[in-house]
Amino acid sequence: MPTSDSDLSRTEASEPDQPTISQLSLLLELQEEDLALDRLDYRRRELAERGAVAELGARLTELRARVAEAQDQRDKLATQQLTLDQRSEAVGARIAAIEQRLRSGRAGSYRDEQAMGEEAESLSHQRREVEDQELEVMEALEPLDAELASLQDAASSAAEELALAREQLQLATAAIDLEAETVRAARDQLAERVAPELSASYERLRAKLGGIGAAHLVGGACSGCHLQIPAGELHRLRHATPDSVVYCDQCGRILIMAGDHTDRQ
Repeated sequence: MPTSDSDLSRTEASEPDQPTISQLSLLLELQEEDLALDRLDYRRRELAERGAVAELGARLTELRARVAEAQDQRDKLATQQLTLDQRSEAVGARIAAIEQRLRSGRAGSYRDEQAMGEEAESLSHQRREVEDQELEVMEALEPLDAELASLQDAASSAAEELALAREQLQLATAAIDLEAETVRAARDQLAERVAPELSASYERLRAKLGGIGAAHLVGGACSGCHLQIPAGELHRLRHATPDSVVYCDQCGRILIMAGDHTDRQ
């Protein structure tokens, strides 16, 4: 709704120390510096280098997980191979001991020799089975070793790329931070020249209205919300005294007509 005469009077009365037109001009300059800082902050958050770091970080995490999985599989196969090797050695040692006893003639009776011969034959069969299992494990290890080496190489390359991307992000961030430091210094100088009451009102509105607390009146519309000011209110605003602080009745932002002669005609 358009602001009534009494509402506007209350608005102006609420400002005990009305700023001059130069104060309002300073306020617009302050708004521009704040918007510049907002744009720099956005650029900092949306740097392409930041996306590259995130992508490479995720890729490296995935590769390291695959390396760990492949390494775990290899370790299990290596343990199985060691167990089979030990079994094969134990069986081979038992066969060798039986054969040595048979050759030495210390086997005892014929029946004892026959039993030892059968045992040696059974053990030989067991050893062949163990050797077959060892061969299967070795055949499984060969491609797994190749895959593990490939994954480790890929993870190493990804780690190098990530380190480089982080350096590039740091450089890009530093450049924006340097620019922001210059803008912030200029902004702080302007802020010191704005009346405390006007500054407090601006900061409150800026925090509430998406970073824009002060707006131009352009072509009969608020440049903050881009809504057309009702004709009656527009007439009143155009005929307000230059030192009046007025607010957009649509969005509540400080509405500045300083320097906009067409809007005061």
